[in-house]
Amino acid sequence: MPEQQQTDGTGSTGSTGSTGGTGRLYGVGLGPGDPALMTVRAVQIIGEADVIAYHSARHGRSIARSIAAQYIRADHIEEALVYPVTTETTDHPGGYRGALDEFYAEAAARLAVHLDAGRTVAVLAEGDPLFYGSYQHMHKRLADRYDTEVIPGVTSVSAAAARLGTPLVEGEEVLTILPGTLPEEELTARLAATDSAVVMKLGRTFPAVRRAFEASGRLPEARYVERATMAGERTGVLADTDAGSVPYFAVAVLPSRIDAPRPERAPGSGEVVVVGTGPAGPLWLTPETRGALAAADDVVGYTTYLDRVPVRPGQQRHGSDNKVESERAEFALDLARRGCRVAVVSGGDPGVFAMATAVLEVASQDAYTDIAVRVLPGVTAANAAAARAGAPLGHDYATISLSDRLKPWEVIAGRLRAAATADLVMALYNPGSRSRTWQVGKARDLLLEHRSPDTPVVLGRDVGGPAESVRTVRLADLDPAEVDMRTILIVGSSQTRWVRRGDGEQIVWTPRRYPED
Repeated sequence: MPEQQQTDGTGSTGSTGSTGGTGRLYGVGLGPGDPALMTVRAVQIIGEADVIAYHSARHGRSIARSIAAQYIRADHIEEALVYPVTTETTDHPGGYRGALDEFYAEAAARLAVHLDAGRTVAVLAEGDPLFYGSYQHMHKRLADRYDTEVIPGVTSVSAAAARLGTPLVEGEEVLTILPGTLPEEELTARLAATDSAVVMKLGRTFPAVRRAFEASGRLPEARYVERATMAGERTGVLADTDAGSVPYFAVAVLPSRIDAPRPERAPGSGEVVVVGTGPAGPLWLTPETRGALAAADDVVGYTTYLDRVPVRPGQQRHGSDNKVESERAEFALDLARRGCRVAVVSGGDPGVFAMATAVLEVASQDAYTDIAVRVLPGVTAANAAAARAGAPLGHDYATISLSDRLKPWEVIAGRLRAAATADLVMALYNPGSRSRTWQVGKARDLLLEHRSPDTPVVLGRDVGGPAESVRTVRLADLDPAEVDMRTILIVGSSQTRWVRRGDGEQIVWTPRRYPED
């Protein structure tokens, strides 16, 4: 690792490498394009340097050099580092990446000759040298060998926000910076999941980027900035931008949502999206769910699950008790009928013993059949507990709720017998509560009529939460006193294996192959 050194009193932010009589390397950030936005330190270093290096395409014109042109003297040694390719079309045996790697190695070697001769080398970089900058490839190859300093510069992200004249991020908002070269589906997922965003490297990627904004539901918010602070600067609405006119030096911006006016929606234009928050906190949310929650005007749900959803300015939150599912569904649909975009939150997966059924049941009534309803999946409690334990759901399994609040115990017992007779692994939801303490014992005794006492049973409690506990016990040793409503039980089949590995970790899995006899 290069040695970190102290500030030298000239404004340096630190250096790496050793001097040894050699020259010093500088990565000089020039800002977004307007020479007036160069820092005093950048101008100073250019003035002191012996060698000025800059990257360019084959046409020889360098944007970096044009920004710093007024500070480049006739006696400066100039090193134009000309890219051999600017698109992925090349006959190089190593392909596009191989061609670039060879170019960077040769360019670094050229600069090393000057450094070894004791000359100071300043490599010019648009924006900031270590922010999507070409300089970083020189830095990685030279900074461990030569005394090096990086001069930060104003990025195009900051310049674009300034030119739009709107906050980029405020408060607890999250800013995501994305290259437009990402696959379209990946862009869509990331745009849906973030508060604010800047997508860079447009040009030929613009059609796919625009589709990603549209698919993520963020196109109406998106803004466009071209050549910020440079000649030919242009700003506008992304949706209105002609794809054929977009250069590489353009960005798409999702500005801050804080203080943005609540959109006026026409009656009948709303929708209800039922989302699963997974078994615990934010780590279990899918990008699609994050996007739906961020886009909602109103969020409705059981207060415990609602608390897992980030608070967003301008968004209305409506919490309620866990036992008013139909009323909650009707309330959400009424909001949507008035034109609101409503997210109904549910723990785990909304379609597994959760809110999707309640919403769809009410939505099927004549008064609500014109309201759009979507259901977005979430990580189930069974999947979460199974993953913590190993892979007990690796073969066929049944999911059964032990709660007799909505169906008689006789029905539950019949389904347990049927699943046990079929030799299915069982994921048992809602096994007990303060008012229901006997079902686990009854279920255990019933299953022991069909399963070995040594059958592994996974007890997953508060999986993903601060009180997480995942244990495996023998079916015969299952103690109802250790089970509550925050616990899910996974009962193995005759084929489920339960072993302790050499590192002491205990794992449970069910083979995918079932014996023929």
